[in-house]
Amino acid sequence: MQSEMGSWNALLCTALSACMLQVSLQGENQRRLYSDLMVDYNPLVRPVLNDSQTLTVRFGLSLMQIMDVDEKNQVLTTNIWLQLYWDDNYLRWNTSDYPGVTNVRFPHNLIWKPDILLYNSADERFDATFQTNVLVSSSGSCSYIPPAIFKSTCHIDVRWFPFDVQRCDLKFGSWTYGGWSLDLQMVDADISGYIANGEWDLVEVPGQRNERFYNCCKEPYPDITFTVVMRRRTLYYGLNLLIPCVLISTLALLVFLLPADSGEKISLGITVLLSLTVFMLLVAEIMPATSDSVPLIAQYFAATMIIVGLSVIATVLVLQYHHHDPDGAKMPKWTRIVLLNWCAWFLRMKRPGEDRVRPACNNKGARNSLTSVDLNGSSSAPKSTNGNMLYIGFRGLESMQYSAGATSPDSGVLCRRLDGHAAEEEVLLPSSVSQSSSTGVGVEMELTKILEEVRFIAKRFRDQDEEESLCNEWKFAASVIDRLCLMAFSLFTILCTIGILMSAPNFVEAISKDFFT
Repeated sequence: MQSEMGSWNALLCTALSACMLQVSLQGENQRRLYSDLMVDYNPLVRPVLNDSQTLTVRFGLSLMQIMDVDEKNQVLTTNIWLQLYWDDNYLRWNTSDYPGVTNVRFPHNLIWKPDILLYNSADERFDATFQTNVLVSSSGSCSYIPPAIFKSTCHIDVRWFPFDVQRCDLKFGSWTYGGWSLDLQMVDADISGYIANGEWDLVEVPGQRNERFYNCCKEPYPDITFTVVMRRRTLYYGLNLLIPCVLISTLALLVFLLPADSGEKISLGITVLLSLTVFMLLVAEIMPATSDSVPLIAQYFAATMIIVGLSVIATVLVLQYHHHDPDGAKMPKWTRIVLLNWCAWFLRMKRPGEDRVRPACNNKGARNSLTSVDLNGSSSAPKSTNGNMLYIGFRGLESMQYSAGATSPDSGVLCRRLDGHAAEEEVLLPSSVSQSSSTGVGVEMELTKILEEVRFIAKRFRDQDEEESLCNEWKFAASVIDRLCLMAFSLFTILCTIGILMSAPNFVEAISKDFFT
């Protein structure tokens, strides 16, 4: 048993010695390789065998995340891993001479690397890349993949906000080498590791190689421009800006449904206008201060504010008509024709009590025949002792009361009171009384006083009826304006909402993706 344990210990020691010997040989080979490669190496020299030869650098990137899009300052912040590949003729070796060493890593400052920079950088350091090691294989192929948080300038077009699609360019190129010394070749962008953003959807990242000529030199200066195409997700802005704005603009229509006697029509209109102003300020805070284009949502807010402002003006006109002074000017003829006739007919509106007034006026003659005055006694009147007492029968009073009650106060038409002035004298002073020679002087004086009082009362009733009729006409005109404005502003609000919001090129796509998925 002890001999078996001893053999296992010997085998374990042998394995450990072999492993340590292999590591030692590999480490020795790496040290020897580093020393041999860096003997005559100069990081300032382009790694080509002939100075007239063009060094080709293949350039690409991996987009990891869209971190922020600052519309106000027009800056795009992205997390990107750059990909640079080139061949260094001075960093080649035979793997048989250095067993186990297939690739090595050099710090970025010890070997030559292309000075590729982001031309449209907005970072305060300008070059925001993290300087990593360069991976070099035995064939001299170099791979340099530095990560970076890039801040690049981007023209943010807010014309269709919040249904906009932004295209931000990332222009990369050599800062000092021309196209005859360093040729850039594009590698397609990699978005397989992209982390989704809560505000923007990544559409695509196309790239393009460009060449630009400057006055100083004949050689071209190539650059590779990747365009980050992204679409704004509208769910947040729809719930926090668009839907409240639509609801507030709908509240502006309730101004025309609110009764004029409530005294809250102007207050409601001003409150809605102030609410829209607050939302307008919220939009202005995130939008750039530019005059190149007006955001779509700002156009909608402006149109809605115009609608609400006009509704306040129309409400003032309605209140002026509703509370019109009856002692003022009468309603113009054109106003009566346009509002009380044409517009009322178009809106299918009738004056209050109009259905009851017309049959009452048609039966005016029948009601006038009920009035009677009995003199010198009648079958229905109490008899006088002297036969000369004037008596106004109750039927005449009932006739007057009937004519007053048959007409609604809201109708503005009182047939009996306005047309019964001549009939009153016949009721109160019939020809039999004026021709009676036996009537005493006292009775005639009393009769005259009673007649004057009745005429005064009748005149007061007629004046009140005329004032009430005039006020009712103005109130009805105000109601017609209210109904007309309600229909006009409702139609204008619907057309404005549909016309402005649906004018965005990707409105349907944005709604279908953000609201129904």
